[in-house]
Amino acid sequence: MELIGILDAAQEDVLREALEALRRAHLTHYEALGPEESRRRLGDLFALVLECLTQRTLVPISRFADLVAEERFSAGFDIAEVLTAFNVLEEAIWHVVISRLPAQDLLESAGLVGTVLGAGKDALARRWVSLATKQHVPSLDLSALFDGAGN
Repeated sequence: MELIGILDAAQEDVLREALEALRRAHLTHYEALGPEESRRRLGDLFALVLECLTQRTLVPISRFADLVAEERFSAGFDIAEVLTAFNVLEEAIWHVVISRLPAQDLLESAGLVGTVLGAGKDALARRWVSLATKQHVPSLDLSALFDGAGN
């Protein structure tokens, strides 16, 4: 798929833009981490997006989001800070990648990237709410959106 190759080639540009957007957001915990650690974390998330797209599965991003929710919740992060990290990466992907994709691939590519990051944000939010309320929160079934995308 052309999207995966373009994303892979654009990784440095995407991470640079996402890190700058994260810096502009002035998120207390991410500022305390510093730019190197924030970039590493954004890079981990970017790598998972590529893995999910390549393998056509949402399992890695969902597992990662559960782990991130537990770690960041325990560290005192606000959920908005963590969701902002997902959002700045998604926005950077579109700023950097959209001009490189053929017009006929935009709709499918938007759906695929949005589904992967949406599944991650859903898993993160569900786990966070579970931790905050000590109650199990059921998952949304996004598999039909992801499985319905063509090659």
